[in-house]
Amino acid sequence: MNRFSEVLIQKYFEENSIVKSSIDSFNRFVDKELQIIIDENREIEPTIIPPNVEDFKIRLDRVWVTKPEITEADGSKRPIFPVEARLRKLSYSAPIFLEVSSHINGVQRESFKTQIGNLPIMLKSKYCHLSELNRKELIEKGEDPDDDGGYFIVNGTEKAIVNIEDLAANKFLVEKASVGVSKFVGKIFSEKGSYKIPHQIEKMKDGIFYLTFTRVKRVPLIVVIKALGITKDEDIMKLIDLEDNSEVIINLYEYVDIKNDEDAVDFLAKKMGITQARDIRLTRMTEILDKYLLPHLGSETEFRGKKANNICKMLKKYILVSNDLLPTDDKDHYMNKRIKLPGDLLADLFRVNLKVLIGDFLYNFQRIVKRGKFPSIKVIIREKLLTQRIYSSLATGNWVGGRKGISQRIERLNFLQAQSHLQRVVSPLSSSQENFEARALHPTHLGRLCPSETPEGTNIGLRKNLALLANVTQVENEEKITTILKGMGLQLAK
Repeated sequence: MNRFSEVLIQKYFEENSIVKSSIDSFNRFVDKELQIIIDENREIEPTIIPPNVEDFKIRLDRVWVTKPEITEADGSKRPIFPVEARLRKLSYSAPIFLEVSSHINGVQRESFKTQIGNLPIMLKSKYCHLSELNRKELIEKGEDPDDDGGYFIVNGTEKAIVNIEDLAANKFLVEKASVGVSKFVGKIFSEKGSYKIPHQIEKMKDGIFYLTFTRVKRVPLIVVIKALGITKDEDIMKLIDLEDNSEVIINLYEYVDIKNDEDAVDFLAKKMGITQARDIRLTRMTEILDKYLLPHLGSETEFRGKKANNICKMLKKYILVSNDLLPTDDKDHYMNKRIKLPGDLLADLFRVNLKVLIGDFLYNFQRIVKRGKFPSIKVIIREKLLTQRIYSSLATGNWVGGRKGISQRIERLNFLQAQSHLQRVVSPLSSSQENFEARALHPTHLGRLCPSETPEGTNIGLRKNLALLANVTQVENEEKITTILKGMGLQLAK
């Protein structure tokens, strides 16, 4: 290594740490994601309310997290530093506060701030006491000044949340089918909030294109487009926009009798086996289309046109790939993958456990109302429930969605091993299956993942490590990207 490279790398590590991506991810989770998750569950309506009340709502407003603290046996609270948490087998965590208000017939009854739980804080993140200390102050506090942080302390044990490598959500990929009637299969995982819904496009022997998502199994794709409001065959042809439209014409001809969106929705409802009256059939089916069909595009009625447009684009790509006019998508190309950092995984955990907390205090509220009393919301929120569930997942490594081994104990046999553990990237694929292509070194790993640091044996190629200078960019919101594209002079399609 020449002197220039040495100076460059030294300069890089003076300004950046090996776990910068993880720390940025955790900061983003606390700063932005927490509030987004609260906003998803903003208004809660109990099913059982006092008889003299027409309308009762519980509103969740602002959420914030303070710095780590400890409550002693006498009830006193004071700041806690990581070294004390390690020695006393405590958790290095900070309280989560939430503003809650209740509304009777549109009028606010009570409003208060309450602690809904404790959140383990990542060392050296902006919510950690160590983030603002210099080398000398770190040594005085009993910390190693060369330790980069990026991990948590739960019940005195140092725990790292490993990065998870997964297929990119909201991206349509077409590949050759290994089993089934269809030669090619188009797949997209539509992800928004707590929804992650797989969609699949197939072409059967009869030449008809079928779509599968949630409880909707193999329904004709053209009928779905018509149900979303694009009923004219000419408009569908223009949106798909292919030179050779013969395959589309066959599909349009098959369902030429369906003239309006109501008939299309009714056709889909019957296909699903909804046997109630027509009005109920239509209501239930439109709800399924709005909620579960491509939820990342939106779940309100006004987004139907956008959904139809996107389905036409997907169908165009599927036809081009199945006719060898476009190559199939490579699932192992890093363009088609995303790395879930600790902040993203904690957001998944918090989202599910907040719903458990809401369910718990709704149950408590309704139980007291049944007895003829009208409780204060403050009494029914159990802060320990959320805390225990988060601690449990971090302590055992068992995460939401049935995933295991997400949180791991850091082995400190030597400094480099601990650093390596914080750089780990794990694939969700099973180590007992072959998956040769997923294990192989891909050209797109260059500069992103280390080509040599992977274990021998069953986990080879599935357990990887980030390259030394790799940095994972954060997901930006749609509005920001739209502003950048408009600034470049690009116009968005209507």
